[in-house]
Amino acid sequence: MSIGCRGLHVTDRGREVLAVGSLEVADGETLAVLGPNGAGKSTLLRALAHLEPRAARAEVLLDGEPVGPAQLRTAVAAVLQRPVLQRASVLDNAAAGLRLRGTPRARARRLARPWLDALGIAHLADRHARTLSGGEAQRVAIARALAVESRVLLLDEPFAGLDATTRADLIADLRTALDRSTAAVVLVTHDRDEAAALAHRTALLLRGRIRQLGSTAHVLDSPADPECARLLGYTTHLPPELTGHAVLLVARPERCRLLPPGVAVTDPATTRPPRTPCEAAAPRRIECGAAAPRQISPGVIVAGTLRRVVPLGGTTRVDVDTAAGPVAVLTTTEVTSAPGQPVCVTVDTSDTRECPPRD
Repeated sequence: MSIGCRGLHVTDRGREVLAVGSLEVADGETLAVLGPNGAGKSTLLRALAHLEPRAARAEVLLDGEPVGPAQLRTAVAAVLQRPVLQRASVLDNAAAGLRLRGTPRARARRLARPWLDALGIAHLADRHARTLSGGEAQRVAIARALAVESRVLLLDEPFAGLDATTRADLIADLRTALDRSTAAVVLVTHDRDEAAALAHRTALLLRGRIRQLGSTAHVLDSPADPECARLLGYTTHLPPELTGHAVLLVARPERCRLLPPGVAVTDPATTRPPRTPCEAAAPRRIECGAAAPRQISPGVIVAGTLRRVVPLGGTTRVDVDTAAGPVAVLTTTEVTSAPGQPVCVTVDTSDTRECPPRD
C-alpha cells in the first residue's frame, strides 16, 4: 500500500509553515525526509497521519485514494522520538499494538516475539520496560510498530538522543527489519548517514518546501542548489571569483586539504616557472607539484588567510578567510601554520560538485 498527499498546506498564525503539492511513497519503499530543525519534517509526518490540526485543504492518499482518520488508524503505525511504553514487560509492550487491534494476548505475544529478535532484544522479553535504556526502549517501540504489520510506517527521528554506538547498531538492525517488511516507510531525519543507510529515495525539506527529491544516492551526491548543498554537508563553497569556474563549486570540508609549506604550482595555461600557490595572482583549476616526492592531484586551489585552528578530537577544523568568504577544512594531519598566516586550500576536482544558484 502506498501513502501520499496532495495539496498539503499547514499554516500557523497566518504563516505557511508547510506546502507540499504532491508526494507518494510506494509499497515496500523507504523515503527519508531530510531537513534541518524547524523545516517542517515532523509536521509533514503528523499531517500524513491526519494528526496535524493546522493542515488545510490536504488530501492524504492510500493507494492513490483519499482517506480519513478511520482508514489511517488501521493502516498506519508510528514511532516517535521519545517512545511511550506501558508499565509492563518488553514483550507485552511489543504486543501492545496488536492487542489494541483486538488480537488475543497469547497470539499477540507470539507474533511480536520475532520482531524483538530481529531488533536484537529478544533476551529482554521478560524485563520490565521501565528498566530499559533509551536505545532499548526505542527498539521496543519499533518492534511494536512492525509487529502489527501495518501497511505504512512513520518514523520520526527514531535515533534521536542515542549514543553513537547504540545508534549505529540500531540503524543496522532496523535495516534488516525493514528488509523483511513490505510497508511504505517515511523516515524523518536530519542526518544524511541515516538516509543513506535506510532510504531508497530522499526528499530535502527546507523552510516547509520539498527542494529536491530523488534516489538517495543521487540526492546526497548532487545537491540542487547552494542551500541543499549545505544541508548535505557540502559546506565549503568556492565561488567563480575564487576558482575561475563558470559556476559555484561546493565540497565537503573533509575532502579539502591545506597545502603544505613549500609546495610549488605549475600553471598549465602558461610557460612561466613554478611559483608558490599563495603567490598566485589568480587562483584557478591547476595542477600542483611539489619539490618533495609526493604529488598533489589536479584540483582547485584557493589562497587565503588562516583564521583559526580548532581541534575536534580525531580531526582538526581549519577556517580560512578568502576574498570571497570563509572556507573550512577538516584534516587529520598536523597543522603547522598559525592564525594570520597566508595559506592555500586545495580540493580534488572529483570531490567538487557544480552547484548553480537557485532559480
